[in-house]
Amino acid sequence: MASKLLLITVFIFDLIAFGLAIAAEQRRSTAVVKQDAEINYSYCVYDSDIATGFGVGAFLFLMASQVLVMVASQCFCCGKPLSPGGSRALAVILFIICWVFFFIAEVCLLAGSVRNAYHTKYRTVFSESPTCETLRKGVFAAGAAFTFFTAIVSEFYYISYSKARDSFEPYGRETGVGMGTYK
Repeated sequence: MASKLLLITVFIFDLIAFGLAIAAEQRRSTAVVKQDAEINYSYCVYDSDIATGFGVGAFLFLMASQVLVMVASQCFCCGKPLSPGGSRALAVILFIICWVFFFIAEVCLLAGSVRNAYHTKYRTVFSESPTCETLRKGVFAAGAAFTFFTAIVSEFYYISYSKARDSFEPYGRETGVGMGTYK
């Protein structure tokens, strides 16, 4: 039987990661070109950098969620054997999909956080407009989407893993060939 406490904890961590990724998308850094009146050059002025913190928070909560599921399931490769059947086959497929979605989500969140924290120091002289580089729209949103997919798949993975683990019955008879009735 799957641990309900683990499922609730993982769900809460995934929900927090999803919320932080959405908040990061909403609060991405924006830049405005300003002109200096005395020296005649243009430069970029960036607003708050809170989206980077939100992105890193989402990254860490999603990682903690994945670690909890993998420790509880012993990363699918350690621990007692699983019974053959549909639950084990589904657990294997969900395990692979879970890791793919997790990797994509983490890359989006980390790359978005790093790119959002990058502020150009480029200045131009005499009326040329500098290019103020900012994070493209949708990077954190993609991270949020894959966080959501990871949350769903990891929950189903753990449930199918638990079902396959709990239904395993080791072969309990003698390992040799019994010849007692033959004379």
